[in-house]
Amino acid sequence: MAGTGEKVDYVFKVVLIGDSAVGKSQILARFARNEFSLDSKATIGVEFQTRTLVIDHRSVKAQIWDTAGQERYRAVTSAYYRGALGALLVYDITRRQSFDHIPRWLDELRAHADKNIVIMLVGNKSDLEEQRAVSTEDAKEFAEKENLFFLETSALQATNVESAFQTVLTDIFKIHSKKNMVSEPKSSGAAPAMVGKKVLVPGPAQEIPKSKCCSSM
Repeated sequence: MAGTGEKVDYVFKVVLIGDSAVGKSQILARFARNEFSLDSKATIGVEFQTRTLVIDHRSVKAQIWDTAGQERYRAVTSAYYRGALGALLVYDITRRQSFDHIPRWLDELRAHADKNIVIMLVGNKSDLEEQRAVSTEDAKEFAEKENLFFLETSALQATNVESAFQTVLTDIFKIHSKKNMVSEPKSSGAAPAMVGKKVLVPGPAQEIPKSKCCSSM
């Protein structure tokens, strides 16, 4: 629950995964504290931060876990996927290899997390357009094939970072609320298994209208 004592209706765990140096920690810092540091160092092990926001007049505490991308830590961080209701699968648009590794990260995520986890594919560093090595079309095609949300972000410029988290959290909230309508409505945030499917969010580097973020394909 929140440290300041305010009422929290839901607690949703979301994990950030992807190769090292794609900007996961910067995305987390931008969302949780609205900060960006050019001197950010590689994350060792796992850290998480929280931010409480309001979705449909309910208080939702997002618990965002930042899993280290280095190969030697993957066995350690795999345990942290368990219990996650959402994930941001991050690659660097200027590093093709980080995108080529996405299927492997997705397989690992699906092996350890709930099978209905809400996943957002995130192409970070959209501010470096002149260095782009991964086309938006390639990423959208992959996201559509795997039934994922998709956005391109810039943690540096704060582009679409808020939208990425809001989309995932709102989708989790809608599924969680729908689940509660057919079961006991009383909940303190322990998330049940989710039902439903993910939806591709079209368009890179665009703000997602709240009313459209989770519409069915």
